[in-house]
Amino acid sequence: MEISDQLIQPLVVLVIWSMVMWLWMYATRVPTIVSMKLEMDPMAPSGEQMAKLPARVRWKADNYNHLMEQPTLFYALVLALAVMGTSSGLAIYAAWAYVALRIIHSFVQVLGNKIEVRFAVFVASNIPLLLLVVLAARTAFF
Repeated sequence: MEISDQLIQPLVVLVIWSMVMWLWMYATRVPTIVSMKLEMDPMAPSGEQMAKLPARVRWKADNYNHLMEQPTLFYALVLALAVMGTSSGLAIYAAWAYVALRIIHSFVQVLGNKIEVRFAVFVASNIPLLLLVVLAARTAFF
């Protein structure tokens, strides 16, 4: 297996995890909507109807949305590093660390949503992401 393949693997795993969260979101949301007999109103302001759902159901959607936000930087960085041929062991470890921390962040958010713990994991996930930024900038500019 080539080193660039090893760098792409964590990217693929995070995409797979995002799809797991998408399925988990709907597996909890749809039955809750049915059991609450919520009628979907296209005229309701954005988010108003979903705010009626229990917090434990909303947390899955919140986490799925989070996986569509900052990880986009991760995807761009990993692809940029792979295209530039920079797939060092450090980049691979940083990529896997980022993915592991994002998955931990998901579990913290969807299972109990203890904000202090979730924030600490989020901050920690920024360390390997920042390292990937430095590696990509060093490769691109130096």
